[in-house]
Amino acid sequence: MYKTLKLYSRVDKEFLRNMLKIAIPIMIQNLVASALNMADTIMVGKLGEVEIAAVGIANQYFFFFIMILMGLCGGCSVFISQYWGKKDYINIKRILGLGLVSVLLVSVVFMTAGFISPEKIISIFNKDSTVINLGGKYLFIVLFSYVFTAVTFTYSYSLRSIGNTVAPLIVNIAALLCNVFLNYVLIFGKLGAPALGVEGAAIATLIARAVEAIILVFIVYKDNGVFAANIKELKDLNIGFVKKSYRIILPVLLNDVIWAMASLIYSVVYGRMGTGATAAVQICNTVSNMFMVVTFGMASASAIMVGNSIGEGKEDQTIDYAKKFMEVSIVISIFLGLSLALASPLILDLFNVSDEVRSSTLFMLYTISIIFIIRFLGMLIIVGILRGAGDARSALIIEGSTMWFIGVPLTIMGAFLFKLPVHWVYALAILEEVAKFILGLMRLKSKKWINNVT
Repeated sequence: MYKTLKLYSRVDKEFLRNMLKIAIPIMIQNLVASALNMADTIMVGKLGEVEIAAVGIANQYFFFFIMILMGLCGGCSVFISQYWGKKDYINIKRILGLGLVSVLLVSVVFMTAGFISPEKIISIFNKDSTVINLGGKYLFIVLFSYVFTAVTFTYSYSLRSIGNTVAPLIVNIAALLCNVFLNYVLIFGKLGAPALGVEGAAIATLIARAVEAIILVFIVYKDNGVFAANIKELKDLNIGFVKKSYRIILPVLLNDVIWAMASLIYSVVYGRMGTGATAAVQICNTVSNMFMVVTFGMASASAIMVGNSIGEGKEDQTIDYAKKFMEVSIVISIFLGLSLALASPLILDLFNVSDEVRSSTLFMLYTISIIFIIRFLGMLIIVGILRGAGDARSALIIEGSTMWFIGVPLTIMGAFLFKLPVHWVYALAILEEVAKFILGLMRLKSKKWINNVT
């Protein structure tokens, strides 16, 4: 009995060490990104609520683009993590090549569509002429950064899939610090630069993303690791390999796209409710995302560790990993929910908004803090465990059905049928998180989610 407990303790320590090695750098990266994004929002917010709304709506187009990148890169990561566990380096490079081709094609499509009429894209979400004008100018400049973002995402996801989370972290921190510095200079006209306002924020974002992509690719080839592939290795693709790969990539992509489309509908609804409602939701999402960084880190760590374990052919260990991730996450999510509730009033003091916007935002943040544990565990199961295990189809069905049959209808009815205030509409939208958690937990308990894609 003593030997068994001692062995269990050692295994637990090994699990926690491996989990933290992967999760902490990702958490820090997301925390820095969220903190600096909040600083970005605060800087733009100093110009006024209209500017916050304009930039927030322009970023909805970027958000949809990002979700497609996440779907493609997330699907490729399922293969990379399992191939890494199997020590199949040739196929890792082939998947990297497929990922790069896919994301670059998507970036070209989004850039072309955006350049044709950026103002029309903004007008989908808001009818305020000032918001449309400012948002269109911001979007036109930021579009040039999309190709750099595509390259960064591909290499960042790939490096994370083999447990290298430090390189993406360092590069991301450098780029985001660059972004904030340039925001300060170009938005407000510091150090002799002209005060460009919203357009200055867009230029800062473009430069920062270009710097990020260049540095990350340089590091990959300087280290000469498994991803330092030549053109021939990246192009070593055939129809059979592409079809096999996209059988997993496509459900992951559809999952993220369906989620993004539902989120865009939410944004359209909030945008039609007025500039104040749009600003409240933008601030709420910025603040809450700072507390969700741990969730993203844990989900990423679970996907990587589960994927590596399946690639090694260790099914019992995979199930054990899933159980331990759930146990650790329950404790963490309770602490974070309480912290969000306590910190929200203090954080909102940083924003220059009306009392009405502040009141609505605070209500939404309290709502999120109440169901934080459900939101945390739902993301861990769907984006982490099921996706890492290659059970992309179940993740797609669960997330797609809950958003489109619960979240979207309730949001539309709350805003336009019952004409509720924005904070109550936001609360209705969050109910889909509860359904998603219940369905995800049922799938996890079935133990039918392990799929060796290699």
